[in-house]
Amino acid sequence: MIDRILRYGAALIFVVNAMPFNLVAMERNVTKDIVFATVGDLSLALDLYQPKGKAKNGLIVWIHGGAWRSGSKEKVPILGLVDKGWALASVNYRLSGQARFPAQSHDIKGAIRFLRANQKGYGLRANKVFVIGSSAGGHLAAQVGVTNGQSQLEGSVGGNRKVSSDIQGIVSLYGASNLTTILNQSTPHGLSVRVPALEAFIGGQPEDLVKETQLASPVFHVDKKDPPLLMIHGDQDPQMPINQSIELLGKYNELDLDVTFIPLHGAKHGGEAFYDAKRIEIMNQFLLSIR
Repeated sequence: MIDRILRYGAALIFVVNAMPFNLVAMERNVTKDIVFATVGDLSLALDLYQPKGKAKNGLIVWIHGGAWRSGSKEKVPILGLVDKGWALASVNYRLSGQARFPAQSHDIKGAIRFLRANQKGYGLRANKVFVIGSSAGGHLAAQVGVTNGQSQLEGSVGGNRKVSSDIQGIVSLYGASNLTTILNQSTPHGLSVRVPALEAFIGGQPEDLVKETQLASPVFHVDKKDPPLLMIHGDQDPQMPINQSIELLGKYNELDLDVTFIPLHGAKHGGEAFYDAKRIEIMNQFLLSIR
């Protein structure tokens, strides 16, 4: 459980006690390959994980990473949240080799509209939807989370246009937030990953595509109506600069929004430290606090 909350400016850092959590995987209901949209010849699908019995806490949408060009819905390291009473949808979106941004935003928002439109059929409580993502998925979680109601990023994927795609809470795990600054902040290893990834994602490099890069950067969309945000980032990340999370923290602080930032000392890019029982409980408590 959480011992206390330390406040740094407008940011909150949860401090978790040293006693280990007993996180035991419970039985889950899993529905695979639910097609939520068709774009051209491509079917977009999601996997739905629910605890046995009724999910009491609401709906989480998981967005996988992979530099926007790889990865899939199959890898879900936060299934411990299902064991705590959450329904979880792991969503596939078009990768950058299939379509450039903002296609990824359109796909994720389309999946959220689909889940809300069909919540009764799947036994969901989707009045509130929370997004969690890691790396490129953390960037996309922040991107869709701070752009509620923005038509340019809404799209029409999957229809259900009369249904809201609004997000009520965001968890970004070592994600990007400002693609206009990310290259200047990057290590040589980070540049070797990020330069070709951006080329495919936005169609070029940030200095040549200023409008497109700003459109794809969450820091340029933050406003007073944005939902609570939790960020966890390793302070030794060689691939995604921790300054990316700090920039988004700064934007939230400027507007006195609800933000929690947890730097993981010694952690790099991903790994067990982000998904152990303590971090799962931090995410759980953060989401439960959003009413």
